[in-house]
Amino acid sequence: MALRKKADTDPTSRPVGRPATINDIARLSGVSKKTVSRIINNSPLVRKDTRDKVEALMREVGYAPDPLARGLAFRRSFLIGMVYDNPTAQYVVDMQNGALDALRGSSFELVVHPCDTRSPGYIEGVKRFVQQQKLHGVILVPRASEDQALADMLEEIGCRFTRIAALPLDDTSQMVITHDRDGAAEAADYLLSLGHRDIALITGPTAYRSAHERTAGFIEALHNRGIELPPARIIEAGYTFESGVAAAEKLLLGKQRPTAIFTGNDEMAAGVYKVAMRAGISIPRELSIVGYDDSPLASRLWPSLTSVRRNTRDTGRTAAAMLIQPEGHSPLPMASVRPHLIVRDSCQPPQD
Repeated sequence: MALRKKADTDPTSRPVGRPATINDIARLSGVSKKTVSRIINNSPLVRKDTRDKVEALMREVGYAPDPLARGLAFRRSFLIGMVYDNPTAQYVVDMQNGALDALRGSSFELVVHPCDTRSPGYIEGVKRFVQQQKLHGVILVPRASEDQALADMLEEIGCRFTRIAALPLDDTSQMVITHDRDGAAEAADYLLSLGHRDIALITGPTAYRSAHERTAGFIEALHNRGIELPPARIIEAGYTFESGVAAAEKLLLGKQRPTAIFTGNDEMAAGVYKVAMRAGISIPRELSIVGYDDSPLASRLWPSLTSVRRNTRDTGRTAAAMLIQPEGHSPLPMASVRPHLIVRDSCQPPQD
């Protein structure tokens, strides 16, 4: 009886002759099996004091992890997904590079899932992606991030996610806000400071929250300075080069053309450049142009394009960092990535 009592009270007791298992380590250290698995796989999601305690116990009892179990744990715990529906390739590349910046050295890897949010079955497709890959978490990129039904599905299946959007949509600890309205307002203020009053706007598609925010920010800034934008000076396009060309033709090939145009992204601004060149309209002498994104395209156009920089890479980096925050820490506050105007050579005061 004395021997039995000693074995029951010995914190490292286990059946004689049997190697320690991960269940033994979890029981003896007072943590979950999942936490032990993360420590074995060098996860950053465990506090240092917990890691030190469990590792000391493993050394004491001579625990050796099962390589197969370790591989399965890695696959489940160390994959971050990125779900996006965006027609601009450079935006997606910059977002991915930012996420990779945050994951580098963390043992996490990035997997991507392009989707068509207009397809009725796309949410089920995302669900299969998350469950088959056993993702640790998901970064939702606009426009997918703006779909509440998608966020609700991820919540229901217990998958972590971070949403990138122009304004807060839910719990601020799951959001990276890009403040698109403020960036568009800065573009409007700049054109007004140059003396432009006949200004046109080429917006993104109405299905995108970013398009709503940029349009609202631009129009409000003009209104605050006493300038009302006529409906004929607002053209909806599709965030693509081709749609920018089509919108510019409506604005520039008539008799009364504006002296300045603000476009919802740089791809559409490039379309305006093409139409202006064909029509013999000089940029910036006869037409000033401001884009949005400050993508690499902006500095490659001639003359170089003034554009609102929204730090897409920083946005991806912030979103990924939020997902791999260690357990036990306080929730992160709302993250913000502020846009700002980069002035180049595509604007000047209007001709008299």
